[in-house]
Amino acid sequence: MAIARFGRQAKRPHGFCLKMTAVAVLGLCFIFVWSMFSSTSSSVVSQRESFDDIAEPVSTNTKPNNSGTQSKKKQMENPESSKEDKRVKVESDLDRKDDKRVNGSVALVVEEEHKSGKKDEKEVAKEKREKGKKLPQGVAKKNDEPKQSEAEDLQKEKEEEEEEEEVLDGEDGIDIDGEDNGDKEGDSDLAESVDQESEEKLEDGGGELRNRGRKRKIKGPLFDPKAHYFWKLCSTRSKHNYMPCIDIESGTTKLQSYRHTERSCPRTSLMCLVPLPHDGYGMPVRWPESKLKILHKNVAHPKLAAFVKKHSWVVESGEYLTFPQNQSEFKGGVLHYLESIEEMVPDIEWGKNIRLVLDIGCTDSSFSASLLDKEVLALSLGLKDDLVDVAQVALERGFPALVSPLGTRRLPFPSTAFDAIHCGGCGLSWHSNGGKLLLEMNRILRPGGYFILSTKYESIEEEEAMSRLTASICWNILAHKTDEVSEVGVKIYQKPESNGIYELRRKKNPPLCKENENPDAAWYVPIKTCLHTIPSAIEQHGTEWPEEWPKRLDTYPDWLNDKERVIADTKHWKAIVDKSYLTGVGIDWSNIRNVMDMKAIYGGFAAALSQQKVWVMNVVPVHAPDTLPFIYERGLVGVYHDWCESFGTYPRSYDLLHADHLFSRLKNRCNKPVSIVVEMDRILRPGGWTIIRDKVEILDPLEGILRSLHWEIRMTYAQDKEGIICAQKTLWRP
Repeated sequence: MAIARFGRQAKRPHGFCLKMTAVAVLGLCFIFVWSMFSSTSSSVVSQRESFDDIAEPVSTNTKPNNSGTQSKKKQMENPESSKEDKRVKVESDLDRKDDKRVNGSVALVVEEEHKSGKKDEKEVAKEKREKGKKLPQGVAKKNDEPKQSEAEDLQKEKEEEEEEEEVLDGEDGIDIDGEDNGDKEGDSDLAESVDQESEEKLEDGGGELRNRGRKRKIKGPLFDPKAHYFWKLCSTRSKHNYMPCIDIESGTTKLQSYRHTERSCPRTSLMCLVPLPHDGYGMPVRWPESKLKILHKNVAHPKLAAFVKKHSWVVESGEYLTFPQNQSEFKGGVLHYLESIEEMVPDIEWGKNIRLVLDIGCTDSSFSASLLDKEVLALSLGLKDDLVDVAQVALERGFPALVSPLGTRRLPFPSTAFDAIHCGGCGLSWHSNGGKLLLEMNRILRPGGYFILSTKYESIEEEEAMSRLTASICWNILAHKTDEVSEVGVKIYQKPESNGIYELRRKKNPPLCKENENPDAAWYVPIKTCLHTIPSAIEQHGTEWPEEWPKRLDTYPDWLNDKERVIADTKHWKAIVDKSYLTGVGIDWSNIRNVMDMKAIYGGFAAALSQQKVWVMNVVPVHAPDTLPFIYERGLVGVYHDWCESFGTYPRSYDLLHADHLFSRLKNRCNKPVSIVVEMDRILRPGGWTIIRDKVEILDPLEGILRSLHWEIRMTYAQDKEGIICAQKTLWRP
């Protein structure tokens, strides 16, 4: 009826206009309906095709790995990219951009979306709402297919992750002769529980999580097997002494300082090689002869020659720097200085109740040398300013040393770590800035521990300020004496052993730290202007003084919950060291003095080497369980560190680097895992060794990287999916 009426009206005047209007309206309606269904169907196709391009799952703090369409597009946009990939700055696909993250782990790569750029978040949300409302029922069932496929993929990833976790730190137990060391099963459980604990616990580390949560594993290789590496030398102001996170990299002459006042790493990982000294590098003098002399050119420094002329404990003799016995900054010799300290405080017994000492400033390595003869392990802390830092000299002589600024951030040590702290003319103003530096010493000093301060000259104002500060934190001054022979004023303070004395203070300044303040959090954590309470609960470390050395090495305190795991770890590494490392890999241990365990757990590797003439720096990665307090409890030294950054030491510092499943555990953390190998090349001496234990899929491309650095591969061995590489660094530089 309506159509007939419309037809009759069309025959009237002006009917032609009505006809045209009707045609236009019908046409617009048809176009609208057609566009709606076509856009819906295309969006479905886009969704389904996107699941074919699902990128590998990545962690929440790692850039995703791109492949397929994206890599082809990048080559089309930049034809020079293939050339760039063959240079030193070869970057993993992890560094590429324009990835879209879903649920924090899976990146969806849609070709159409990359062509048009990123969509606005509001537009994406609007499209999702429209799809939910307008899609026909039949189409919705098709959408279930990719969802089911995604669920299957996630399930498969979970199974692969669990499969990877079965290959655990130290669990391989590979013997070089191909025999199991007998502790494989036990250590598998040990490492598995440790790593699972690491992934499940989350503790605040002052802007960075101390332990990371569980992450999705990245599929594919850690190192690009198709990458080719062509290395170049670093061009920096510090030249052969370059420390990336300590030195200012800029070459401008306007800068008055070479050093950062705080640890500050370059924005991009180091991908160049630190050159050798200008006059070349000679093979280091063997221990123990190195206590008395070292090659001068190995520690060449612009200001070293002038420094040597002003000090009696180091003498230039031909091509060597020599160190006369019992010579030091202290008149009368360092032995007299140590004996006078014992006379002032008889409770201080070097090598017995005093095992671990932190020497602030590292002004005189003769102090560490003399303590070492007394079975005391003194870790020298090089503060690294523009003056000559003799921490490098200490390392070349074979003494433990670490380079770290001491300003506003905590040192990379756990709380209650050291039995004594020594400042022999270190030149620090302890009372300035609210006494923060002394509060940091209070954090890392063991309850009942000793702070030994010796100075030649001290003003009345400084002495009064120091007295007020030490009284405010309840340090008891045990002795204050000026030695007639050495002409040095020595003060010995003792940290309180209980919290009761804190309540007796008239002025609660500095205040006690809050209960939720973690005293062990030390990586990039600012120094707090507060006093940490003395540990008193049985589950807290630092409640009791350790056994005398060497008994403390194998004594397990009451606060340690996993004693069986520690015992298993100790047996595991003793078997590997005795059966394989000492005899089966070709290392001449008479040339080995400075050793680093790049991923220590309980210090079992260091304990196994305790009878050798070496010292071991135990590095506990910041993403791993915090086992460093127990390492100090055993009488061993170590630090916290993130291997995505450069380590705080000079180039050519260590004779042996040990890495047990380090790379597989850093798979989801570092954007450029190759930079870890570059850092190993920086801190290892020419002629030094590395022992790397990991999965075969990681070791195969890693061997190629080591060969590109002209390292000599001395031995490789594989058993099932696990393997080991022993390599030796050469003098080669590009």
